[in-house]
Amino acid sequence: MHYAALTNGETMRLAAELGERVRAARLSHGWTLDRLAAEAGLSRRMLVSVEQGAVNSSLATLLRLSDALGIGLPALVERVRDRPMSITRAGEGAILWRSPGGGRGALVAGFDRPDVVELWEWTLAPGDSHESDAHIPGTRELLQVREGVLTLDAADRTVTLHPGDATAFPGDHPHAYRNRGEHHTSFTLSVFEPGSRGRVPSAGGHVTEETPHA
Repeated sequence: MHYAALTNGETMRLAAELGERVRAARLSHGWTLDRLAAEAGLSRRMLVSVEQGAVNSSLATLLRLSDALGIGLPALVERVRDRPMSITRAGEGAILWRSPGGGRGALVAGFDRPDVVELWEWTLAPGDSHESDAHIPGTRELLQVREGVLTLDAADRTVTLHPGDATAFPGDHPHAYRNRGEHHTSFTLSVFEPGSRGRVPSAGGHVTEETPHA
């Protein structure tokens, strides 16, 4: 799902498909719009816009919805494919994050329930940072740097990783990926969510607003 690389018509079509999947998952739970908005920590207005295909949802919004619905991010964003094997050709990953400097995060493969596994390709331009909220309890992440230098904030530590360096860390706490160097940084990331299930945000949870299509 290449939001940034598609024509306006294609972008709106894919946003509509995402909205239909969110609505179908919500109805399968027997939830109202207000209930899902509360579970995901989003405003009702934002959720209505998502279901109507009126916004290009941010990665943070998609993660909140997939966590709340307990279906895993791949179920929301990947095209329907034959099972048990699926193939993502080079350049076909779902680009779910992009920075003004040219950085991007692409979900290239994944398995859905009961255990959700995601495989990502990330590129950070000089000065880029991506901060991630805590995922559902038990989430674990594996990361290996392919190019450049990556600064990782995770598990109450800040570490610097060079090409070939790898790490495993808990994804159920806030974490961040940063490029503090002068060249692009690229890394491969795998995310494992055991027995994906809904996550109830704390009282007064964060509410996200996004800009609808013009």
